[in-house]
Amino acid sequence: MEILIFIFWIIALVYFMNILWLILGFSKVKNFEISDVVPKTKFTIIVPFRNEAESLPKLLHSISMLDYPMDLFEVILVDDASDFRFQILDFRFQISLIDNFRSSNSPKKDAINTAIAISKYNWIITTDADCVVEPEWLKTFDNFIQENNPKMIAAGVFYKTNKNFLDCFQQLDLLSLQGTTIGSFGNGNGFMCNGANFCYQKSFFYKLKGFEGNSNIASGDDVFLLQKAIENNPETVCFLKSETAVVETQTMKTWGDLFYQRVRWASKTANYNGVYAKQLALSVFLMNLILVVGCGLLVY
Repeated sequence: MEILIFIFWIIALVYFMNILWLILGFSKVKNFEISDVVPKTKFTIIVPFRNEAESLPKLLHSISMLDYPMDLFEVILVDDASDFRFQILDFRFQISLIDNFRSSNSPKKDAINTAIAISKYNWIITTDADCVVEPEWLKTFDNFIQENNPKMIAAGVFYKTNKNFLDCFQQLDLLSLQGTTIGSFGNGNGFMCNGANFCYQKSFFYKLKGFEGNSNIASGDDVFLLQKAIENNPETVCFLKSETAVVETQTMKTWGDLFYQRVRWASKTANYNGVYAKQLALSVFLMNLILVVGCGLLVY
């Protein structure tokens, strides 16, 4: 029993040190404030979707409200075999609807590849159909690009909640993931991001050979591309810490949906590159495990 308690304390200590390290990294990433520089960056916004007829109008409406020149961005919707064809209404901005060209085990990666191939502009931003963007979303990215000259930018995502327990639980969970993401970037160990708000140069995407090497994994269109970029050119990969750059997305509606979503997310961990990411994932797993085991031993 003494050996078991000793192991518990070691796991707890490693976990505690990891949390302190992430807090330190979080403080290193400074809040970015937008200025009145003239917009220059041209963006292609890519939205893969399947059966999102209810969500897409909200996203497109938020895009129509962007405080950004309409001639400096385009939207490409990529339909991955929806049951019903989505109809595009009249918008002032450039928008096109295309079908996904499937060539791998990952529909979302295929959708992004399909859209990038026909995109007009060098800067790509991916988001999800169930998201809503802030009015100064593109303006913030443009400011950041002009000031920092990056090649890839990760940014924040938060949930729209109804204040019930399931929604609040997911919001707290997502905030912990966002904190981990920002903290790891601050410490120079960035390994995680969210494809619902992910921006990069098309030329850089092709230099990295896109999703080559992980196309057999259904998810990970964001994480694996980020890790490739950091291995290739870490100084040009940044996190944009700004309230005006975040996007709002929807929570899972049931505990079952939440469980399977987290299983999908966790399944990518085994394919992470780098010792830091793997030891952090293992540390979190073991800490949660000893809480469960500890409760059982307490009863025993």
